[in-house]
Amino acid sequence: MYTSMRKISKDKGVDPTEFEQTVAQALFDLENTHQELKSDLKDLYINSASQIDVAGNKKAVVIHVPYRLSKPFRKIHTKLVRELEKKFSGKDVVFLATRRIVRPPKKGSAAQRPRSRTLTAVHEAMLEDIVHPAEIVGKRIRYRLDGSKIIKVYLNPKARNDTEYKLETFAGVYRKLSGKDVVFEYPIAEA
Repeated sequence: MYTSMRKISKDKGVDPTEFEQTVAQALFDLENTHQELKSDLKDLYINSASQIDVAGNKKAVVIHVPYRLSKPFRKIHTKLVRELEKKFSGKDVVFLATRRIVRPPKKGSAAQRPRSRTLTAVHEAMLEDIVHPAEIVGKRIRYRLDGSKIIKVYLNPKARNDTEYKLETFAGVYRKLSGKDVVFEYPIAEA
């Protein structure tokens, strides 16, 4: 029998939480009710989902998808986010590909870790996933006198209408997942 539990795949022996079941049920309902999303959502599933408190009383729904399914999810990203935000009213929805960080090899070991598994590469890719409809066109790291640092990320102004109201959510989700402070801006176009 085809149920919403086929929309979530956890590690062996781990049961999905109640919130993850509601997200899986929402994806299952979208697949059955929306004809335009039906064929695209047929083979897609998620790894996990969580709810994150973002500035003030706002909340964000972070949905982790398998890395190999990130391209099909990106294809239908805008429609899917719009429909899920209707279902989870008042909450912004963010999709992230599940990536793994591997510790550096021990001294004298012949094994090499792939560049894509380093902490820096995973955090960069996570930032790309969080702001997905928009493109990152520039990045600056600002070091303050007190030793703290802040990352300024410049987004493509073409996607301003789609993403401007979510900038606070993007910053909150990235801070929660990576521990780094980030500020999103749109570059000023020179005439």
